[in-house]
Amino acid sequence: MLKRYLLAPGPTQVPPEVLLAMARPILHHRAPEFAALFAEVREDLKWLFQTRNDVLTLVSTGTGAMEGAVSNFLSPGDKALYVNGGKFGERWGKLCKTFGVNATEVKVEWGEAVDPQTVADALKKDPAIKAVYAQASETSTGVAHDVRALAEIVRSREDTILVVDAITALGVFDLRADEWGLDVLVAGSQKALMLPPGLAFVSVSEKAWRLAEKAKNAAFYFNFKKEREAQQKNQTAYTAGVSLLLGLQEALKMLKAEGLGNVFARHARLAHAMREGMKAAGLSLFPKQSPSDALTVVSAPSGVDGQAVYKNLREQYGITAAGGQDHLKGKIFRISHMGYVDTFDVIQAIAATEMVLTGLGHPVKLGAGVGKAEELLLAK
Repeated sequence: MLKRYLLAPGPTQVPPEVLLAMARPILHHRAPEFAALFAEVREDLKWLFQTRNDVLTLVSTGTGAMEGAVSNFLSPGDKALYVNGGKFGERWGKLCKTFGVNATEVKVEWGEAVDPQTVADALKKDPAIKAVYAQASETSTGVAHDVRALAEIVRSREDTILVVDAITALGVFDLRADEWGLDVLVAGSQKALMLPPGLAFVSVSEKAWRLAEKAKNAAFYFNFKKEREAQQKNQTAYTAGVSLLLGLQEALKMLKAEGLGNVFARHARLAHAMREGMKAAGLSLFPKQSPSDALTVVSAPSGVDGQAVYKNLREQYGITAAGGQDHLKGKIFRISHMGYVDTFDVIQAIAATEMVLTGLGHPVKLGAGVGKAEELLLAK
C-alpha cells in the first residue's frame, strides 16, 4: 500500500470539511438558496482580498481570469508593461500579444525578484503605458515580487493600473488590495483557497473600472462588466460552479476562524522550516532572493536529475511535488506548503527528500533536515 500526499503547488490538498460541503445536494444557480450562498461568499471574498470593491467569481482556472485582466482593460494597440521572471510572468506577455496589446517586457533572471526601479524607469520612459502586469508569487521559480513597491510607483498615474497575478499568493501572505493600490488582483481556487480547480477570482478597483469603460477588446464569456452587473444581484452571468461555491463557503469559514494574520503567520512559519530544513540537509534553494512562502524551490544537487527526485518522491513515497519548467527542467524540484498544510506536511516532505536523495546515491545525513525543521516548528 502506498498512501498518497499532495504537496504540489496546485492543485493542493482539500480539507475533508470542504469535500463534504461539495457533496451536498446541488443547488440550482437561479434559486433563492443560491443567491443567499453567493451573497455570503462575495462578502467573505472581500475580506480575503482586503478590499471594499467587488470580487468577481468565474468558472475558470486562474488563466481565464488572467485573460480577462487583459481583454477587459486594454484595447488593441494600447501599451502595457509586464514583468517576466518565470513561466507565469511570460504568460502575461503571451496574453497581451493575443489581444493586440503592445507589451514591453521587463526581463528578470529566473530566481530573482524584479527591481521596482526598473518598472519606474520604464513608465517614465513611456507615459502611454496603461497597465503593468506582474506576479505576487512566481510559481515556476518560488520568488515573491514586491507588488507593494510596484503599487507605490503605479498608483499616482491616473491612467495606469497595476494588475497582479496572486494565484499562489492570495491566502499565503499579506496582499492589501485597497490600502496598497493593487488595481486588479487575480486568484484561483486550487491553491491556498483549498479547493479543486475550477474557480477564478478577480478584484477590480474603481480606477480599473474606469479604464474598462474605454477598452475596445471583445469579451463574451470573460466579460467583467457583465459579470459585475449580475454578481451585484448575487447571480452570475452564466451557469455558476455551484458545488465549488459550496466548498468555497466552507473554506472561507475555515480561513476566517483561523484569522487572516494567523493564516499568514502559519504559512511563514512552515515556509521558513521547509527552507531551513532543506538547507540543513545539504541542499541549496533556487531563489536568489525574496522566496515565496507558497512553495520551496530546491536546486537539484550536482549529478542528480531534479526530475528523478520529483518522480521518486511520487513513486516511492506517494508524495506528489513538482519538477522544473522550461530550461529548469531537471535542475530544480518544487514542494508546496500553501493551503491545507501543517507541521507534519513539512516534516514528511523533508524526510522523503532525504530518503530519495540517498536512494539516488547523493550523500545525505539522514535526519539532518528533519531535525532542523522540528527545532524550528517546535519553537512557535
